[in-house]
Amino acid sequence: MLASIRLRGVAIAATLLLTGSVAFAEGPITAKPEETGFSSAGLARIDAYLKNEIATDKIPGAIMMIQRNGKTAYFNSFGVRDPGTKAPMTPDTIFRIYSMSKPITTVAAMMLVEEGKLQLDDPLSKYIPAFADVKVGVEKKGEDGKVSLDLVPVRRPITIQDLMRHTSGLTYGFFGEGAVKKLYVEANLGEGDPDNALFAERLAKLPLAYQPGTTWDYSQSTDILGRVVEVVSGKSLYQFEKERLLDPLGMTNTSFYVTDTAKQALIAEPFPNDRKIGAGAEMADPRIARKYESGGGGMMSTIGDYARFAAMLANGGTLDGKRYLSPKTIAYMGSNHIGPGSGVSPGPYYLPGAGFGFGLGFAVRTDAGVSPVEGSVGEMNWSGAGGTTFWVDPKENMFVVFMAQTVSQRGRLRVALKNIVYGAFDK
Repeated sequence: MLASIRLRGVAIAATLLLTGSVAFAEGPITAKPEETGFSSAGLARIDAYLKNEIATDKIPGAIMMIQRNGKTAYFNSFGVRDPGTKAPMTPDTIFRIYSMSKPITTVAAMMLVEEGKLQLDDPLSKYIPAFADVKVGVEKKGEDGKVSLDLVPVRRPITIQDLMRHTSGLTYGFFGEGAVKKLYVEANLGEGDPDNALFAERLAKLPLAYQPGTTWDYSQSTDILGRVVEVVSGKSLYQFEKERLLDPLGMTNTSFYVTDTAKQALIAEPFPNDRKIGAGAEMADPRIARKYESGGGGMMSTIGDYARFAAMLANGGTLDGKRYLSPKTIAYMGSNHIGPGSGVSPGPYYLPGAGFGFGLGFAVRTDAGVSPVEGSVGEMNWSGAGGTTFWVDPKENMFVVFMAQTVSQRGRLRVALKNIVYGAFDK
């Protein structure tokens, strides 16, 4: 089983439950590549590729893990975690995982669904009344060429499913064009120190970019989903996730902020000129705790922690004998929720890419071909704006976690590494 990730001499299940910064410090025992269906020469290409990226000053450092058929097929770290301090990249390095927070938040919400406390077709306004009166912004160009924004009623309410699959009509302001996106930037939603409740109230005052349920548009939907988790559970998002998911999984280095001074030196940093994510958005300092807990992009984690989360997904919702979600729920999340019959169209910024649909919390591969990147039908994946990525390939009984801190090189790295991994298969 994929749950059997092991540390040198100590089972990862036990070691990752340690709270000290030395946990997972040496990395897992790796099997011989041929024992996991890879070729040694093929996996050696990962080393060569990443060493060249560092030698040519593309990235400061990186760390990567591949597990297949219950064994760690590959694990290695490269370069430095911080170009300022030159501290080496180590397995206990803490990364800004940004949108890789989304699958975690969605799993937390699906726990509430399984308990009957939340339903996917529930209107969002049931939990956050401010969204009952939200409008859709429709751009119109006048005879003078100027664009105005008409506000029109929603044809149907935003649902919880919409939040999970990015069809709510909400958007992000830091990338792309459009009058609504511009309003997002101008609204300065994070001004001051809002908690999740205040952030949701502020967002509800802005128009939607699309009618709910019609268009896939990457958005702050999962941030609002995080607020729904708070309302339903009666706890803060982090408190709920920590009690129900993070601590039980042994993800003790995963949080929204790194306030433990002993761990702050472990935070990975990009090159100084590689911090800008988009309009009005740069990599923040997680050492400074705020009230806001962004379920869509605010978490910090280590490769060991996220490997346990990926292993749980790959195992159909269970790890080390403890079940978090049913296998049916995991399969449902990994189905395409925006396919034919859903009434959803890809927006102009369709990040899953050709050959992929979107499930609940992550992209899902729907075609063997089409995409210019190798992979298997049924794959579940998502990435972070700061350079991290993961995917679970149920067909090959495999998951991969890659972590680096780079905005400018993230897309190129993901494509190259994925092709190298599948090119290393020997059987």
